[in-house]
Amino acid sequence: MKNHLPKTDNAKTVYLAVDIGASSGRHIVSCLKDGKLFLKEVYRFPNGAKRVGDRLFWEEDRLFAEILAGLKAAKEAGFTPDYVGIDTWAVDYVLLDKADKVIGGVYSYRDERGANVKQKAHAVMDFPRLYAKTGIQYAPFNTLYQLYDDVLTGRIRDAESFLMLPDYFHYRLTGVKKQEYTNATSTGMVNAVTHEWDKEILTAFSLPEKLFGGLSQPGTVVGKFKKEVADAVGYTATVVLPATHDTASAVLAAPVSDGAPYLSSGTWSLLGVTEKAAHTDKTAMSYNYSNEGSVDFTFRFQKNIIGLWMIQQVKKELGDKYSFAELADLARLSDENRRLNVADPRFLAPKSMIAEIESVLGKLSVGAMARVIFLSLADAYKTALEELENATGKTYDTLHVIGGGCQNAFLNEMTALATGKTLTAGPVEATAIGNLIAQMIGTGEIKDLDVARNIIKQSFDITEVQING
Repeated sequence: MKNHLPKTDNAKTVYLAVDIGASSGRHIVSCLKDGKLFLKEVYRFPNGAKRVGDRLFWEEDRLFAEILAGLKAAKEAGFTPDYVGIDTWAVDYVLLDKADKVIGGVYSYRDERGANVKQKAHAVMDFPRLYAKTGIQYAPFNTLYQLYDDVLTGRIRDAESFLMLPDYFHYRLTGVKKQEYTNATSTGMVNAVTHEWDKEILTAFSLPEKLFGGLSQPGTVVGKFKKEVADAVGYTATVVLPATHDTASAVLAAPVSDGAPYLSSGTWSLLGVTEKAAHTDKTAMSYNYSNEGSVDFTFRFQKNIIGLWMIQQVKKELGDKYSFAELADLARLSDENRRLNVADPRFLAPKSMIAEIESVLGKLSVGAMARVIFLSLADAYKTALEELENATGKTYDTLHVIGGGCQNAFLNEMTALATGKTLTAGPVEATAIGNLIAQMIGTGEIKDLDVARNIIKQSFDITEVQING
């Protein structure tokens, strides 16, 4: 990070964003000084689903231990947070029994159970009806399908609480249970008009209404650390809800005051635009676009694309011999020009990504494989952007690329070539920045999102992508 946090005096309020992705997590502290946002990463840890037999689970206790370790690291680095907020990926959740113990582990969205109940679920309520009510795209890992598996297996029988994963971690910090709105919309169970849990869906799928309470907007104060947490980390702080879905946080940091679309580039790529009302018509449904919640009940009308997951898995299988930058350089040098369908389910959770790709294209060099992935992603972005323009009836000249993937100059260039749009790249730390500004708006330190985005433009590098051939 270029914009380093200065040593602050006691008058400065310090915020901490815990940003947990599917492959890693980090703690970033921040303060606002002289109209600029300053950041410092104080802790980082690996993450990944654990296979138990043929099932995939998250290690929620280990993740919470990492959260505590990062909270301690912030103080040890000289930046004791006043406020804390956690974001994670969407759709995954925790069921708690009457003793607030986790029931049956925390499944990963890459587990196959959601796909296995698709036909049974759509016999209960068909997808066009679900989409008309919620505006949420079909994906085999959607929370609704996972929960219906819990119904069919009886796992939900003893549940007294349902919390999305970041809400669960907030609960473990404070003892207070809140259900945050933006992440709740990713479940496929929130009505796009009322912005509340859809009771018809809950009833149809035999989901107990007691599990689904009032939804809280980003900026809501959850509460102070429990005594045992404060004792463990050496201080107390107040938890404030960010947009707990990481993409929702990232989009808050996007420089999109011009109404242009964004591309949040990470393990998943999310391409879309912020809209005041949901698009739940047949055209939007046919494109499998999703209407996920944002602040003030606006919508992120966007499409999920597999993103950097494929190259991340290739890098891992190669023993991390190459950095991401080196893989991009090798791709630039390759003359391979074939493509893959990155939406093919075979690439969602293969035992070997390299073997899966080579089963389609044959033996490839490292550079050729990287180039295939990047060109395929660029083409997927082009298609998604064309669909977006058709669905909204608007034409866009600019695409704002945000998040860690915006550092991949080769992918950015290929995307600019494929789409014909002007691309901007940055900010890199979009998710953490969005998490932090939601906290700052909640505490009153920043007036509103327009002011926040002006601060972001003054604080971080946002560059126009140049095509180098």
